[in-house]
Amino acid sequence: MIGTIVNTVAIVAGSGIGLLFKKNFPEKYETIYFQAVGLFTVLLGVKMSLDVASPLLVVLSLILGGFAGVWLKLNEKVEHLGSFIKSRTKSKNDRFTEGLTTGFLLFCMGSMTIVGCIEEGLNGQTSDLLLTKSVMDFFSSIMLALALGIGVMFSAVLLFLFQGGITLLVSLLGKGIAPEIINEITVVGGIILIGLSFVLLKIKNIEIINFLPSLLLICLFVRLKLLLLSLGFTI
Repeated sequence: MIGTIVNTVAIVAGSGIGLLFKKNFPEKYETIYFQAVGLFTVLLGVKMSLDVASPLLVVLSLILGGFAGVWLKLNEKVEHLGSFIKSRTKSKNDRFTEGLTTGFLLFCMGSMTIVGCIEEGLNGQTSDLLLTKSVMDFFSSIMLALALGIGVMFSAVLLFLFQGGITLLVSLLGKGIAPEIINEITVVGGIILIGLSFVLLKIKNIEIINFLPSLLLICLFVRLKLLLLSLGFTI
């Protein structure tokens, strides 16, 4: 998991630099920054989701994944986690949890995350994709920490668990991950990013964290579809 470790360190380092200059970051620049990031996130999310091959399965995974997230109270638990870390670190940042969740989603929902972690899990070697992503996340975390504060730095912990979990899971499953599964995970991740862009642009307050189970469900649904096709069923 060298790529994930490097990525984690890059975000911590970038966030640290951003925090050094946060006090001198004018609010008017913070506003335009989030508008720029929000617009770019729309573009990235749309680009990722255009290659959808199983739209019905994607919609189903988002609906059921959203239901699961609400039932599990994922959004509330992440907010409680943010409040707990904030109290432990004695941070006075009012946007701590926002920095934690926004950083995690921006750093982890891209196709480079998914494909890079799968590469490391399958090959057992450092992924060039994750190293490239680390450089990008380093500079992104500087600006994000300038706007949202120290919560962005702690999002590196969630990134490590998320990316490391994918890499470990892939290494255990072996080479049984079909390209169709990777494609549809990317599509669902893209849609989640579009939802995040609505939050960044203050269009709609969506509890994006509740949709994370959709990433697991789309894997199961596509796997089932491929199994049925191999058995001769027409879908």
